[in-house]
Amino acid sequence: MAADLWTSALSLAGVALGGGLTALAQRATQRSAERVEERRQAVATTESRRAEQIGVLKEFVACAQAAERAAYSRPDPWGDDEGGWMTRTGPVMTALWTASGNVTLLCDEALREPVTTYGHALNAAVWRDIGGIEVNEHLEAAKTAFMDAARGSLAGS
Repeated sequence: MAADLWTSALSLAGVALGGGLTALAQRATQRSAERVEERRQAVATTESRRAEQIGVLKEFVACAQAAERAAYSRPDPWGDDEGGWMTRTGPVMTALWTASGNVTLLCDEALREPVTTYGHALNAAVWRDIGGIEVNEHLEAAKTAFMDAARGSLAGS
């Protein structure tokens, strides 16, 4: 009888130990799966944010190009808006400033100054507040600084 009791206790201990080990293994597996899922979500968030940043940078560059075209196409004699230049240019500049704000809001803070400087340079070129300097010469430094900063921001994200 003592042997039966001993065997039963040993069996019960084995069942308890086996159950405990199974529970530990399941918990470890569950935690591992949770960590993998957290990393997957972090990567997905990072990729989504990068895509969003690329989108606003592309939008800003497109708006900057439209502003440059407006600067180059501005009529020399300033008077009546017979050709509709000012009517076309107002929305172009509004889009540029909106795109600039999106870059400031969604991208790295290191882009704030270059995007603002480039925007101001474009604004001056469009409204001919650049004296006798050619448009491309006036824009070159600000444009290069912005592009370099944007490239650096994307490389770091």
